[in-house]
Amino acid sequence: MSVFVAGLSYKTAPVALREQLAVAPSRLGCHGCRLKVVAGLDEVVLLSTCNRVEIYGIAPTVNGNVKSIFQLLAKFPCDVREHLYLHEGDAAVQHLFSVASGLDSMVLGETEITGQVKDAYERAQAARLTGPVLNRVFQKAFSTAKEVRTKTAIGRGATSVGSVAVELAEKIFREDLSTQSVMIIGAGQMGETCVRHLAKKGAKSILVSNRSFERAQTLAGEFGGRAVRFDDCLQAMEQVDIVVSSTGCPQTILHRSEIEKLMATRRNRPLFLIDIAVPRDIDPDVQHLENVYLYNIDDLEAIVRENVRHREHDLAACRAIIEQRAATLVKKLASRREIGSEARLQPQPSWLSDSAAAVGG
Repeated sequence: MSVFVAGLSYKTAPVALREQLAVAPSRLGCHGCRLKVVAGLDEVVLLSTCNRVEIYGIAPTVNGNVKSIFQLLAKFPCDVREHLYLHEGDAAVQHLFSVASGLDSMVLGETEITGQVKDAYERAQAARLTGPVLNRVFQKAFSTAKEVRTKTAIGRGATSVGSVAVELAEKIFREDLSTQSVMIIGAGQMGETCVRHLAKKGAKSILVSNRSFERAQTLAGEFGGRAVRFDDCLQAMEQVDIVVSSTGCPQTILHRSEIEKLMATRRNRPLFLIDIAVPRDIDPDVQHLENVYLYNIDDLEAIVRENVRHREHDLAACRAIIEQRAATLVKKLASRREIGSEARLQPQPSWLSDSAAAVGG
């Protein structure tokens, strides 16, 4: 019996593939139940964010392989074998601790991921998908994440995808947003982060559009912006320079034909679109339109790499904490026989090794 994690992330798979496997938060419990039954898992937690889809589990014996299990999540048939990674035992525990602490995120040290991992765990727990092992492993992951943020400076600076999206907007307009109008589509956590950072940067005007107009009004009002009804979104885009979209909609909300008509109304004035949603909000084909410049979440990596180079010292300190806490936990789990009848974590399940090699996640 083994603790394992199998998944794919922004490091191993493009957004076009990640969005095919993405699971809405409200569906994590349902999909987790399917995974547990089909794969024969003792415990399971399914994590799905804009940057990763991962299955954490306890596996005695399982029929099938990791590819077939991930196909249960796919909206359409797709080949994921080249993009999957696998960790087991101590490596799986370390990976979870790194993810929960924001060390494996595109934005190093981001704070949003801890809440996303906690939400995924609580949904699995509510669906009775977890047991003594994953309960303990995830609870330790949260205390380790808190320790990492308390004892290091890893959380300082740009700490979310939303803040990096604003950095990208600044680079586009040479560090000056004071003459630019920006629209945020989606008033969730990432949308709020974008609005907050845009206000700090002195953007000329900020428009907020959301399916819940009341929520858009609340967020816009807090930062001196203007709320736009979701159905009036395209019309309002006639006046803006930058659009940042981050809804949780499972379908495309801005299509090529709509943007094409919009550009005619704008008299082809340049429009910059930053799509940080997964699944993507904006039809990728719009990038072929004249004077339309589309960036997706994977395009943020250049900014992220620059931030990482300046924080290698903090990263080393974080890794030391994680390695120590993971090793201590694994030793306790083994000695108390909480992961099965044997005293040590066993090699990876055969159903996993048949279809994926362990690579960096």
